[in-house]
Amino acid sequence: MVKAEEKVQKKPVLKKDGKKVVAKKTKKSKPKPKVVKKTVKKAKNQPLSLETTINLHRVVFGCTFKRRARKAIKAIRGFVRRVMKTHDVRIDPKLNKFVWSGGVKGVPFRARLRLDRKRSEDEDSKKKLYTVVSWVPVHDFKNLTHKKIEE
Repeated sequence: MVKAEEKVQKKPVLKKDGKKVVAKKTKKSKPKPKVVKKTVKKAKNQPLSLETTINLHRVVFGCTFKRRARKAIKAIRGFVRRVMKTHDVRIDPKLNKFVWSGGVKGVPFRARLRLDRKRSEDEDSKKKLYTVVSWVPVHDFKNLTHKKIEE
């Protein structure tokens, strides 16, 4: 049988002092990777409407039963912040009722959402835009895609 790998032994090198020292290979320095700074894009100063689906089952799977609905609402807020790039997110009462319809631990698996980015009417507010999230009732979630709604 042939061995898969044979160990290569390094030959000792003698110095003038009479001590044996093993010759070591020098390591080549690796080039440093370029650092790319991640920047958070600001929301465009234009109103926008989107219709999209969020998978709530993925969010609440493995979560304590008594925290499921609350965690689903927080996940919706985080999803909307990431997609619409606005910090101020307002959830419609119908969407809240839909998420809580099965109680604290019976959160629906998916929800179809309509996201409306609007201008703030309050002149004193720091944030010029806010997003309103509302629930769109659908019979089936098959073949639904993320789409812009022209108004």
